[in-house]
Amino acid sequence: MPDGAQPVLDVRGLKTVFRTRGGEVHAVNSVSFHLNRGELLGVVGESGSGKSVTMMSLIGLLPSPPAEVREGQVLLDGTDILKVTPRELREIRGGKVGFVFQDPMTSLNPVFTVGDQIMEPLTRHMGMTRAQARSRAAELLDLVGIPDAAKRLASYPHQFSGGMRQRVMIAIALACDPKVLIADEPTTALDVTIQAQILELVRDLRAKLGMAIVWITHDLGVIAGIADRVMVMYGGQVVEQAPVRELFGNPRHPYTRALLKTIPKLAGVREAKLQTIEGQPPILTAAPDACPFAPRCAHALPRCLAENPLRRPIGAEHDVACHWDPEPAHA
Repeated sequence: MPDGAQPVLDVRGLKTVFRTRGGEVHAVNSVSFHLNRGELLGVVGESGSGKSVTMMSLIGLLPSPPAEVREGQVLLDGTDILKVTPRELREIRGGKVGFVFQDPMTSLNPVFTVGDQIMEPLTRHMGMTRAQARSRAAELLDLVGIPDAAKRLASYPHQFSGGMRQRVMIAIALACDPKVLIADEPTTALDVTIQAQILELVRDLRAKLGMAIVWITHDLGVIAGIADRVMVMYGGQVVEQAPVRELFGNPRHPYTRALLKTIPKLAGVREAKLQTIEGQPPILTAAPDACPFAPRCAHALPRCLAENPLRRPIGAEHDVACHWDPEPAHA
């Protein structure tokens, strides 16, 4: 990205709270990151670390109540989309920002044809006639690798396999040529063969269309193969962020190191035990006033239990939120 160029997406100090009968749940705590044009940012962490809630907070996809975005800015091409009207936000969703949801089996409406579901954002956001939208929908299905695309527009979701449904979801997300595509664990429900096909599809589409992508996953192997930068989340906050090679070669946060050690190794697989991270993720019933990973961390210091560390730069585009300062080391 050229010096001085503006990121397509710039998130600053985002805080999201859920109000429940048992009190408030602080799901997203001062999350900041940026996304450059044409870049793929991988977002990783355990279930409950705040990955999906953060991304859904950006474009108002969380029900309110109980969700409430308390603080922060979400700048899309310089415009704070947290301050736009509900109507303007609806135009941004599906128009400038596409979202691929986690489960293709339940994300498509079973009573409408695939064609109708792809055509809806085209007629709504792009002002196309139905004939124009149908032609574009066929092009999109062909783009994502579905054969006999024009004929398959009349099919219903149950007539597609899981992998094909996910391709349809990607086609819907791409319909209006969005500036940003957010993919929320889009390959989790698919078998490894179909997963590989979807990943190859994303690589091809990114090369052809040049859009910026946020890829949410718990699979570090996937991130290693497709991401430019990686953002590691834990306890509703960002604990480390770095270019993908730097993160895998020189992880600095104890949580990142622990995650990398859980990746199964092919060499000596019969002799080696699968590594795990002892303990459980934190219950976020209060704003964090200590490091959320401290109870599970082998390197925790007294300061970690009394003060939540701020992110600090430790290298080119590499920052970490940790009081412990290890020597650079390979995981």
